[in-house]
Amino acid sequence: MAQILNNDNFNSSIENGVCVVDFFATWCGPCKMLAPVFEELSGEMEEVNFFKVDVDQALDIARKYAITTVPTMIIFKDGEVVDKMIGFLPKEHIKSKIQAQL
Repeated sequence: MAQILNNDNFNSSIENGVCVVDFFATWCGPCKMLAPVFEELSGEMEEVNFFKVDVDQALDIARKYAITTVPTMIIFKDGEVVDKMIGFLPKEHIKSKIQAQL
């Protein structure tokens, strides 16, 4: 299960290795469609850290990364943004984008 991050633990959580952060909102339909796909990937790709950020609860983080559409997934490598995916995407597409960073 992907951990939900907030302003207090976001930076320390993404600073090491490859991390995928799903920026979502509880009211967002496509976010609800993405959630089970995201959880499946987190179970399959144990070498990657999967996190979620509720944009309504963490506005500062959402602003910092210019999140204007949910869901948006950002792949971080050692704290740096290396890729960004916007909207609901097929599982294999997401997986290949993550694997490109390993």
